[in-house]
Amino acid sequence: MNKRGHRMARLGMGLCLLLAACAIQGRQQHGPDLAAAGGWQWRTIPAGPFELAAATRPARVSVADTAPLVIYIEGDGFAYRSATQPAQDPTPVDPVALRLALAHPGDGPAAWLARPCQYTAVRRPCDPAYWTDARWAPEVVDSTGMALDQLKRDAGAGRLVLVGYSGGGALAALLAERRDDVVALVTVAANLDLDSWVRAHDLAPLTRSLNPAAAAAALAALPQIHISGGRDTTVGRDILRAFTDRLPPSAPVRVLDIPDQDHGGGWATIWPELSRRAEFKSLPGWLPPSGG
Repeated sequence: MNKRGHRMARLGMGLCLLLAACAIQGRQQHGPDLAAAGGWQWRTIPAGPFELAAATRPARVSVADTAPLVIYIEGDGFAYRSATQPAQDPTPVDPVALRLALAHPGDGPAAWLARPCQYTAVRRPCDPAYWTDARWAPEVVDSTGMALDQLKRDAGAGRLVLVGYSGGGALAALLAERRDDVVALVTVAANLDLDSWVRAHDLAPLTRSLNPAAAAAALAALPQIHISGGRDTTVGRDILRAFTDRLPPSAPVRVLDIPDQDHGGGWATIWPELSRRAEFKSLPGWLPPSGG
């Protein structure tokens, strides 16, 4: 290759790196912009080895002090840039759980929590394992629990309702299994049995992660709503069934199937109506007496 060819190659590589950096910066800013547009406060919570991005809805004085805090937990985000290559930064292209949180019904206290390394990896380097095989590692569960404690203290709440989208639903279930302040669990398109999910997609074993299904019996008395999409090929109905089959028949669990919904797109669009369905009336503090 001549000098001109080398120069063009270097320019091309530099352009690629610049475009990648711009893409990451755009994803990093998208969440804070959405939160600000909704009037929510963006913040970062130190939590063990991680800093977790969070957003909170301003307090509304009409809400009783006994209302539980509803916390939405984000999905896996941009975990892989190809089938085998982890992304440089796991910040979501579209933070679905944040969009769901911004559309939360009623006037009760609400918050949103990102996963480890989302929105923070640029200024605080992270091990890619925490958005690949260690997404649900014990230290992830522990650190997220610390962030829940902080959000609960700040809201003056004594109880929590956890809502998780996709992999955030698996994390929400793991947290609910280990805490005594969670009064309800809601998941949307969540891979709640990780072993079944790995087998269904022929994925590498998640050797560093905990499986929510392994301790599902701990949720036998907890009110739960699990929502799946009929066109979801990422987390099919069989994955959800593998989890719910571990619960006793008496467990207060409702499974909602949305026939035309796939894994990613559209959940935020239908959430304002879906989250007000009659099934949600059984969840403590979800809707005000008027129905929101």
